[in-house]
Amino acid sequence: MSKKVAIGVDIGGTLTKVGIVDREGNLYANTSFSTTMHQEFGDYLDELKQQIETLRGQLDFEHEVLGTGVGAPNANYYRGTIEHAANLLWKGIIPFVNEMKARFDVPTYITNDANAAAIGEMIYGKAADMKDFMVITLGTGLGSGIVSNGELIYGHDSQAGELGHVVIDPNGRYTGLGRRGGLEAYVSSTGLKRTVYFLLADRMDDSILRDVAYNDLHGEMIMDAAEKGDPIAQAAFDMTGRILGEQLANFTTFSHPEAYFLLGGLAKAGKWIFEPTQTHLEKNLLPFYQGKVKLLPSGMLDKNAAVLGAAALVWKQHEG
Repeated sequence: MSKKVAIGVDIGGTLTKVGIVDREGNLYANTSFSTTMHQEFGDYLDELKQQIETLRGQLDFEHEVLGTGVGAPNANYYRGTIEHAANLLWKGIIPFVNEMKARFDVPTYITNDANAAAIGEMIYGKAADMKDFMVITLGTGLGSGIVSNGELIYGHDSQAGELGHVVIDPNGRYTGLGRRGGLEAYVSSTGLKRTVYFLLADRMDDSILRDVAYNDLHGEMIMDAAEKGDPIAQAAFDMTGRILGEQLANFTTFSHPEAYFLLGGLAKAGKWIFEPTQTHLEKNLLPFYQGKVKLLPSGMLDKNAAVLGAAALVWKQHEG
């Protein structure tokens, strides 16, 4: 009897990750290749197909591919397209699903990475029994996948849930899309770095981070400094968590999730991000929400979340 599997594909600006996953979340084979190695989109898809076939050849059991799930920036779930993605080589509207079907004869589904993460949380993570929750992805930017009444919220044209671009300060920092004061300019791995440098300029505390060039600074370094008692690193996490907690309290008013799940590099900072976020979330909730909203690490935090989330699109389609 052949085993049913799904292909998960995560398209990033630098790397494309590919894996073969079963319904239980077992990752049987995976690889990655450069997203930028092919200037032409058709050549890229030919490479993707070859990578998938190579992975399938590594499996030592009979299997049936039920479909391919794809997480990609600016993906339109309804139209099966990637539309005007700023960090990809291919410009304009890319008919991804149609072009993929011409090369690989299984159903293909596409959405953005944060939506894929939310579906992954439903299928493989801690939200299997939840009908209302949000996944907040904290990487280079801030992404959000919103599930309400058991369904992912896509919105009118598949672009709902861009909470990283909610303006929290109209005179504040620019986001990568040129939006002044957008949330992800403060709450993301990049935002944390920017906060460190803001605090280094604003305060006179001794800090080991003063000797680190901006391009050399990364989240693990800031977390390590916080663990060692560095006042700038700790203050940066406190400021980041305060802003995130305040905004999660705001987001609660429009969908009242049972839980927020944090995923991504910044979420791996553990107590340094969770404790201030929890404090300011609860502090800023309206009284009738207090004590009713959980803040949890994603169930995929230590797994290949990008590939699992993409593959989960396939299981969601099959299970309704």
